Amino acid sequence: MTKKEIVKLISDELKESQVLTRRIVQMTFDLIVKTLVTDGRIELRNFGVFEVKLRKPRRARNPKTNVEVQVAAKKVVTFQPGKIMEEEVRYALKVVEPRRKARKATKPAGAIPVPVAAGGSEPLPEANAATG
Repeated sequence: MTKKEIVKLISDELKESQVLTRRIVQMTFDLIVKTLVTDGRIELRNFGVFEVKLRKPRRARNPKTNVEVQVAAKKVVTFQPGKIMEEEVRYALKVVEPRRKARKATKPAGAIPVPVAAGGSEPLPEANAATG
């Protein structure tokens, strides 16, 4: 779900303009960020807790070059869901996978192509004999 979809749902529910609703939603997000910067923590009852934590410096390895690199300490935002949210998500009847970009299918190394009949998805009989 995007911010635009959130604005649309709220504006439809409240029968308010999307312009006003967008301002309110953006102000809410801005206030959450501002509070994290100034206080380092914001607790939203029945929703969860956002908190800024310091991640220690560490050694890592570049997977392409296999060279070891030093990663500096940095601040990260963590989220701990509230009890009510946790229970609702955990016990939801329908679990929906998030939409992700489709990945290109890759053939495993050394795969043997299997001939397929024109217009069909079944391998040709002689292909089964060759591979099986």
